[in-house]
Amino acid sequence: MPKRTVDLGARDALLDIVSFGRRGPGRGVSITPAQRGHIARTVRRIPEVMIKVSGGGRSLKGVKDHVEYIGREGELELETDEGERLKGDEVAEQLIADWDLDLVAHRRQAAVAVTNGRKPPRLVHNIIFSMPAGTPPDKLFAAVRKFAQEEFALQHRYAMTLHTDQKHPHVHVVVKAMSEEGVRLNIHKATLRDWRQEFARHLCEHGIEANATDRAVRGATTNRKSDGIYRAIRRGESTHMQQRIQSVHSDLLKGDIRVEPGKTKLLETRAQVERGWRAVSDLLEHQGEHELAREVKRFGDRMPPPHTEQEWILQQLQKQQRSECVYEKVRVR
Repeated sequence: MPKRTVDLGARDALLDIVSFGRRGPGRGVSITPAQRGHIARTVRRIPEVMIKVSGGGRSLKGVKDHVEYIGREGELELETDEGERLKGDEVAEQLIADWDLDLVAHRRQAAVAVTNGRKPPRLVHNIIFSMPAGTPPDKLFAAVRKFAQEEFALQHRYAMTLHTDQKHPHVHVVVKAMSEEGVRLNIHKATLRDWRQEFARHLCEHGIEANATDRAVRGATTNRKSDGIYRAIRRGESTHMQQRIQSVHSDLLKGDIRVEPGKTKLLETRAQVERGWRAVSDLLEHQGEHELAREVKRFGDRMPPPHTEQEWILQQLQKQQRSECVYEKVRVR
């Protein structure tokens, strides 16, 4: 029997800037009210939503450890898809039992996966919904609740909890990977893009200004890191970043800094995005949206130049060298 999977990323992007650039200033093309709102939020730099898939559990122990972690060892309350509010030391075991995460069946799946040289499939996904500091936690939680109801209810069991002990309030949603009908939830890039749009919509409905625009369209080029590397960088323990810095530093000393292969693609993408924003500005002018057209033009003109990871590291090293030189001059005096 073939494995059935669900891909929730079926909706089109609300704002496809590159497509505007490709169409050119042809007649019959217009910007919809929804697109206009998205454009205005983007150029006015309304806070961008963040959705991250991080961890979950490939074993019953992994699920138990994860649920205990997000529940802060029983201190925080978890809300389930059925509206129950669970709290205490037995929450993880209760969810495992209620969701029918059978140990024997999982071991059988794991054995097949190991035989095929793959990791065992996840029993649950952990999805994190985050907003900047200052976002009202209660409204954030309400928006995530509505999102989860529309995306997962009657399909995938889930439980959610709010964290406010860090600068950015965020909600963890633990979702059972296999639906009640035996359909596995596979999360792809298109899925995340779709989810960001829906999450932003729910936040706006709850009175929180929020936006969901692709990084390239916003002119952001800082490389995205895997979750493990990102956390290690914050702790100063990333071996990946240490190796990259050492490599760039060595090339800098030798005067052997070369253009990375990805730079060409980065420049091509930026050129497409800039054409798209110019086309949007022209269309808005044609539709009588003169002020927004000017904002769009300024936004496109002020995009920072695109940088690869190597270029970013090089800039930091050169900045450090200049600071050290200034310090030496002051010290000698």
